[in-house]
Amino acid sequence: MIQDIQPHQFDNQYRPCPPDAQSYALYYEGQSALLKKRKDGIEFPRFRDLERLNEEIYEEAVYLFTIDEERFYLVQNISRERLSEFTMENKESFRYAEPQYLAFAGITGYQLNNWYRNRKFCGRCGHKMRHDEKERMMRCDHCGNMEFPKICPAVIIGVTDGDKILMSKYAGRAYKKYALLAGFTEIGETIEETVQREVMEVGLKVKNIRYYKSQPWSFSDTILMGFYCDLDGEEEITLDREELALAEWFRRDEIPVEPSRDSLTNEMIIKFKNGEV
Repeated sequence: MIQDIQPHQFDNQYRPCPPDAQSYALYYEGQSALLKKRKDGIEFPRFRDLERLNEEIYEEAVYLFTIDEERFYLVQNISRERLSEFTMENKESFRYAEPQYLAFAGITGYQLNNWYRNRKFCGRCGHKMRHDEKERMMRCDHCGNMEFPKICPAVIIGVTDGDKILMSKYAGRAYKKYALLAGFTEIGETIEETVQREVMEVGLKVKNIRYYKSQPWSFSDTILMGFYCDLDGEEEITLDREELALAEWFRRDEIPVEPSRDSLTNEMIIKFKNGEV
């Protein structure tokens, strides 16, 4: 999966030390990131690549994380060279980009960028927030409100019935490939209740709910938790066309999905397809 970057080591401990010319500078606009496309993969700018047009870049950078000994920082409101090799590319490219550790850095930085962007002002009193000196936290000096990064829990659900698994396609989304049922956990709900509720939305009941694995999924600020479960009762599907374009059962030898490196969903489908579940 996208976070499996071994032998590289990801360290998200907050260390607000200043960047140097060799540090990586991650810059985002909307859903796009500044990067260079090369034949052998992607490359992010370093501070030395941006400093000529951005005198304040070192003072305004925000420390994000370290991979191995390389430090990554968030930069904002920069000026870019008109003919630069670095261009704005959609975040979806991180699903497949190489090297994988830089793809993971890019999408993780995107999640943190969104959090910082949405926490400029206090949600309690409206005053401007400031960066804490010791923790990854935004603090309001006016009312004392403290904001830490928020992560949304969600489930990926492999509903099985013997040698069949239920697969779906989302309605009204750019992602058109087959997926498993999925959904966010609501307030006051256990993870297992989320599984049951999401499956009930296609008119099915399940039993024997069992945890498989988790995955950080920065594309949607989510921690994904994968579960397999068995059909309990009839297999007739009631489709909500506003949520899903289709949902249907596939036998192992009919599953139209090939392995990819990015997602928990794909791994769970391939595990079932190969008879490992």
